This record gives sequence, structure tokens and C-alpha cells, in this order.
Amino acid sequence: MAQVRRLRVGAVADTGVNVRLADQANLHVTVAFLGEVADDRLPEVAEALGRAVQTWRSPPTRRRDRQPVPEPTPLRLRLGGGGRFGRGRFTVLWVGLLGDVAALRRLADRTRRELRRARLPYDSRPFRPHLTLARPGDRLDRESLDEDLRTLDGYLGPSWPATELALVRSQLGPRPTYDRLATWPLTEDASEQSVSDR
Repeated sequence: MAQVRRLRVGAVADTGVNVRLADQANLHVTVAFLGEVADDRLPEVAEALGRAVQTWRSPPTRRRDRQPVPEPTPLRLRLGGGGRFGRGRFTVLWVGLLGDVAALRRLADRTRRELRRARLPYDSRPFRPHLTLARPGDRLDRESLDEDLRTLDGYLGPSWPATELALVRSQLGPRPTYDRLATWPLTEDASEQSVSDR
């Protein structure tokens, strides 16, 4: 998050303005947003996510020669570019993802397909791989926001391996928290589900 401190949104945060910088410990890539899910339906969500990982790990085949096309192991992602969602008080500043984005899209597609099969509601807006940096709303002036967008446009950051899919419960508010309810490895046997005791 050192890069965020170099942005205008970071400088504004340092003056005490609440531009809602993302906590580094909570950074995540959302492949499907479910919204409110009743506790009694969480096992169905977990089953759907387990199936999604299992089918993602099953290599697709090419049409002509039917040879397997393995998914990258591990899935490697890299920060690069960026942009904004929303306007005015709904402005969100984000950094984009590069690297094995096609494989990440396949994971998102399979996740959404399994949620749909289980008749679980999710946000059907197109998947846009990103990490949210801040939710400045209208607390960051337009000139500063435009400057940050220009800076992010040329940004190329570190890469890392994406090793798991997690079911996360968000507790929204001034300081959002995220509780990991279950995880599925992307790089090992997908049947090894880890479920928290929350």
C-alpha cells in the first residue's frame, strides 16, 4: 500500500480526511458478490463454491485437438493500471489486475454459474478484476481524483500467486471488516475445504 500513500488520496488521508482507504489486511479480489445471505443458506453457498473450484481445476480442452489446456498453477496476478467506479459521494478508486486474468475470469464465470445453479442471488454485473484502494466519495476534489487516475494509468506493481478462493462475510461500516468463513485451495486438491468455526 506504499503506492497509495504516493497518490493524492493518500496525502488527503494523511491530513485526517476520511477517504476510506482500504486496509491492506482486507485487500481481496471479489469474483462474485452475494449480498445478504441467510445463515441457513451458507452450506449451499459453500457447496457451490467447492464445485466452482473443482470445475475450474478440471482442465478445459481445445476444440481441434482435444488436448488439455491446464490452468496456471499457481495463478499469478499483478497490479497494473486503475480507475474509478461511481461518481460524487459514491466514488471508488481501484487498481487493476494483470497476469493470469483469463484464468481468473474463468474462475469467476464458474463461480457465478454454480451460484446460479444453486439459485443463490449474486450481483450479475460484469466481472471487472480489481482491488479497491479507497472509497473517497466526494471528499476528494475532482482535480486530485483525475491526478490519481493519471498516476494509476501508468502504474505497474508487484505480482503474487492467488492460491485460494474464500467465502467472506463483509461487515460494512466506517471501518469494514471481513470474516473468512471457508476457503478452497486453487493450487492443491480442491476437495480440501477449510471452514472456520465462525
